[in-house]
Amino acid sequence: MSPPVPLLEMRGIRKHFGTVKANDNIDLRLYPGDILGLLGENGAGKTTLMNVLFGVYHPDGGKIFIDGKQVHIGNSSDALALGVGMVHQHFHVVPRHTVLENLMVGQKGNFGRLPKAAIRKRMDDIGQRYDLSLDPDVRVEDLTIGQQQRLEIIKALIFGARILILDEPTATLTPHETDGLFAALRAMAAKQMGVIFITHKLNEIRAITNRVVIMRLGKVITSLKNDARTSRKRLAELMCGQPIHPPERPVKTVSDASPVRLSLKNICTTGRARTHLKDINLDVYGGEIVGIAGVSGNGQKELADVIAGVLKPSSGQIYINKQLLKQISPGIVQALGVGRIPEDRTGTGLITTLPLSDSMVLPRISEKKFNRSGFLKQGAIRQFVTRLIEQYGIKADGPDIRTGTLSGGNLQKALLARELAWDPQVLLAAQPTRGLDVSAAQFVHQKFMDLRQRDRALVIISENLEELFEISDRIAVMYEGRIMDILPVEEATVSRIGLLMAGVREDAA
Repeated sequence: MSPPVPLLEMRGIRKHFGTVKANDNIDLRLYPGDILGLLGENGAGKTTLMNVLFGVYHPDGGKIFIDGKQVHIGNSSDALALGVGMVHQHFHVVPRHTVLENLMVGQKGNFGRLPKAAIRKRMDDIGQRYDLSLDPDVRVEDLTIGQQQRLEIIKALIFGARILILDEPTATLTPHETDGLFAALRAMAAKQMGVIFITHKLNEIRAITNRVVIMRLGKVITSLKNDARTSRKRLAELMCGQPIHPPERPVKTVSDASPVRLSLKNICTTGRARTHLKDINLDVYGGEIVGIAGVSGNGQKELADVIAGVLKPSSGQIYINKQLLKQISPGIVQALGVGRIPEDRTGTGLITTLPLSDSMVLPRISEKKFNRSGFLKQGAIRQFVTRLIEQYGIKADGPDIRTGTLSGGNLQKALLARELAWDPQVLLAAQPTRGLDVSAAQFVHQKFMDLRQRDRALVIISENLEELFEISDRIAVMYEGRIMDILPVEEATVSRIGLLMAGVREDAA
């Protein structure tokens, strides 16, 4: 019996950026009914390969076949016409328009009339087939993050996608929304569609895919079935090319003797922010990691800004090492020993247009170590940054390299190095491993554990529940600006946290 014809075949795909071989003679096959996991470290070439398939990049060599026939994909319109759809990590929607209006973008009308009735009917069909229902008349800005992602998937299906590419699709979803997405993907596979699923979450790869392709340094290292022999540990080691040893979280009990390094008392905020904090009470002790869980937009950013001194609360008190803050500013908070790793690495964190040396000392530029009567000590700055580059294994060609040329993982290492160099009493980190591969994420986690062992307090805001369960001592769950509950990690479960993230308390459930 002859093997089935692949739904998609990419042969010998090559894509270079200058001297960098982003894709080096790559072969990939996707069969009808496949949910294919695409894994690799940062810079392995996964996104480049998918951008070639979706017509964003033109390959320097190789061929693409759909249903056994060679095709030319010159742009994204060609890809959509051939049945290839892609849902990016950052959604391409118009918030002020309705679901239906967003779905009509790019659709052809008849004699100047937009095909509203046809799209409504198509939405009904997709809802019944894949359980992907949405109200066509609701504004997109009123949808949850999970519903906005559902809109992007519906959009691809309305264009006739039979091959669906999903890039980090669960980064901002609740566990319940992730389950709903997986159910829809399984329904698509049952209808003989093909799905390519890109993620760094190995547990999800194990849960949803039937095959896995692993890339490293622009090449396909291996392709394997996702069966009982395919463990999370094996996938991680194949990705990294070496044994993986996750950092251990030694058991520590917060006692009466443990110092309260950060205390928020009845914190409320007002102003232009869409989500206001409401009666936030949180104590973080030395020697513990408190994880903050919640769907994006439920007050986590505002909480981080309050702790960092960027946002002044309308009421309530903040104590750092038992000292009440009578005035609040980033400089005051920093001087009291709070280090901050912001969510936005290249906006709030580092300045991409400056040399790395400037980016890494800018928040401390007034320190005597770097400044004498208003004149910068360039030698001291270069020596400081060179030492951190070596100490943290930052892949950068010296302190004078432009910050924006560093990869995401190395930017995160640079932020971490900058803040830890000043031995913070409290470390605030928002989405610290978003977009990082296994080895880079474990490097960051190990640094957190080292701080914890030295009796520092850590507040880690993350939408990755797997990460919070691995490193946290307690998990606080936020919903609409409130802390719903704070659970010891030993008592927390994914389902329990998921309900709280959706605004449902356990007793109410």
